Amino acid sequence: MNRPAGEDVHESTAELRSAIADILSRSSVPADPPATQPAPESSGDRTATTASAYDAALRLLGVRARSQAELRKRLHDKDFAPTEIESVMTRLAAAGLLDDVDFAEQWVHSRHRHSGKGRTALRHELRQKGVADTVIEHALDQIDDDAERERAADLLRRKTSRLTAEDITDRAQRDKHVRRLVAMLARRGYAPSLAMSLVNEELNQLTAE
Repeated sequence: MNRPAGEDVHESTAELRSAIADILSRSSVPADPPATQPAPESSGDRTATTASAYDAALRLLGVRARSQAELRKRLHDKDFAPTEIESVMTRLAAAGLLDDVDFAEQWVHSRHRHSGKGRTALRHELRQKGVADTVIEHALDQIDDDAERERAADLLRRKTSRLTAEDITDRAQRDKHVRRLVAMLARRGYAPSLAMSLVNEELNQLTAE
């Protein structure tokens, strides 16, 4: 029996999350048909193909959260038709399973806390995932200057834990360590000025002990 028009868009989040669990628990998921094979016949509608695109989207979201641009590209790479992709995107967004604001906030929290990434690196990563600048800046507001400084200092302490005052007594050796440590923090996405300040503080404290 056909569902009333628009029912899919308003399907509950609980039902969609149950669908994700069901798909991921299947022992054997049919592979996507090769691009050269003809699309399955559907008696004038696209129900079979749309379901396949929907299942593919749920599998991708079951692995990890994704931005809208990421998911759209992955479905496009699987050769689903643009109209089918947009239908799936609308359905997932309406159910709260595809939200760039929530995605960006989770990304910033996780990558800053567990990977030690600074705001510059996080901004670049989210742009690479197609998230809008306004959404990115809102997510980055979670990290204030003090929190970023403390996270960078923690990374620095780990890197200098084996250094001794004797290692940096010589000016050339100290400069070498300064360049290495500043570069490490810069690669993690911390501003050069912050990195230089923290490195000098850490090395000065080491020689004062």
